Amino acid sequence: MKSICITVVSFFALINFSKSYAQSVQLNNNYADSTSSYIEIIGLGASTSRTPFWLQANQFGIVPRTSPAGSVRAGFEHFWKMSDSGINTWRVGFGAEAVGNITKQENKFLLPQAFGSIRYKKWELFVGRKKQWVGLADSSLGTGSYAWSGNALPIPKIQLGTNGFVSLPFTKDWISFNGFYSDGVFESNRPITSQLKLHQKAIYFRLGKETSRVKLYGGFNHQVQWGGKSPYYTKDGQMPKGFKNYINVVTGKAHTDNPTAQDSTGRVGNHLGSVDFGLEIETYGATIMFYRQSLYEDGSLAWLSNIKDGLNGVTIKLKNSYGSNFQIRHIVLEFLNTKNQGGPLNDIQTGIRQNLGKDNYFNNAQVRDGWSYYDRTIGTPFITPTSDTKGRWPNYADSFTSNNRVSVFHMGLRGTLLQKVLWTTKLSYSSNSGTYDVPFVGSPTQFSGLITMQGNINIFGGTILKGSVAADLGKLYADTYGFTLGLRKEGLLSK
Repeated sequence: MKSICITVVSFFALINFSKSYAQSVQLNNNYADSTSSYIEIIGLGASTSRTPFWLQANQFGIVPRTSPAGSVRAGFEHFWKMSDSGINTWRVGFGAEAVGNITKQENKFLLPQAFGSIRYKKWELFVGRKKQWVGLADSSLGTGSYAWSGNALPIPKIQLGTNGFVSLPFTKDWISFNGFYSDGVFESNRPITSQLKLHQKAIYFRLGKETSRVKLYGGFNHQVQWGGKSPYYTKDGQMPKGFKNYINVVTGKAHTDNPTAQDSTGRVGNHLGSVDFGLEIETYGATIMFYRQSLYEDGSLAWLSNIKDGLNGVTIKLKNSYGSNFQIRHIVLEFLNTKNQGGPLNDIQTGIRQNLGKDNYFNNAQVRDGWSYYDRTIGTPFITPTSDTKGRWPNYADSFTSNNRVSVFHMGLRGTLLQKVLWTTKLSYSSNSGTYDVPFVGSPTQFSGLITMQGNINIFGGTILKGSVAADLGKLYADTYGFTLGLRKEGLLSK
């Protein structure tokens, strides 16, 4: 039954949830056909050697997890029209972003973006690293999508997909879709596995025109780690590879000819993702969106045995400004739960569906270094790497995370101060229960908070001054206070 999980999930996503959401379905980043560039310098400090959670989480892996630190960043992106025939034309372009970090422990040079792209109408083919958010959630103020949150460096890949929603023929814009299909490769120096590959796809549908007051959205995303080398549950250290197994990866079918129990009873590779749906309502004063991400990783969602787990949220964007000195313009409220995982039993020998729980999110028997990229969680940052809790809480053997049973209450706010300063805050309270096999005694609670402010100052022809303060208070991490201060100059290379 586990071998058909992805097929069942895909069916539910396309049939049951085909009437669903998209404004905050940020499958891809910015698609403006113009030149953009920036240079930025930032300093970071903290009361301990660990950077507070919300200063470094969901920052595409570019903020060091140790402090103090200094960072210099620069980015450039440009697209060229290949003709002057209007918007329905071919465009080519590229983007690059470089980050240099200096800490007491080490200095690092990172490339969070380096890609080449070809676009036609609302379609794009790109190759390389590119910042993305995948899933139905508010990526700007929320905790991040469950499976692909923007917490790790972008994985290099080749991707074909849409830039926003594309209307289906003969529907008069009442039904649209947004999606992509991609393949990539993981880093070569992973702790346990090597030569690991990524397969990823997503499809979302919208019911309602772009101008409709009520819109429904729904769809799913699907990620797979496969084809690499691992010392666990493999034949001669090799995970299934080749074209036949690639088809099994894409469809979620088990490879029953493989001699290892891991591949013959489950699926080829490590599969995970979410089935998402939402509702968007336009009023005179606000855009309101409700969304839900239901999680799948080991077949439990097909039987609804882990339906208690998921990301639930509402985002409110206020439209009208009344000129007051303090305004709230954007509100996000979320609740994330991953504690159920289909229950505490996983007795595959009995074949009883109720005994096939313990989904063990972001861990995998073959891919022991888990759903990670350069030791950063690719999905929600609240499922923490063992390296983040090591020493304070017990390790879960050599698995990637020792803490995948969590619940999180989160609030994000954005607004203006004195009509000139943009401020943002993120406030999160979590309960952390470890794993089913190695629980954290007492389920330690944790508060993580962040306040940022930025505004323009009249130096160097106009520059953005930005700063933030953050704190971690609780039992999961050592209590820590931190800050950042930086200058950002935009448009140096723009036309």
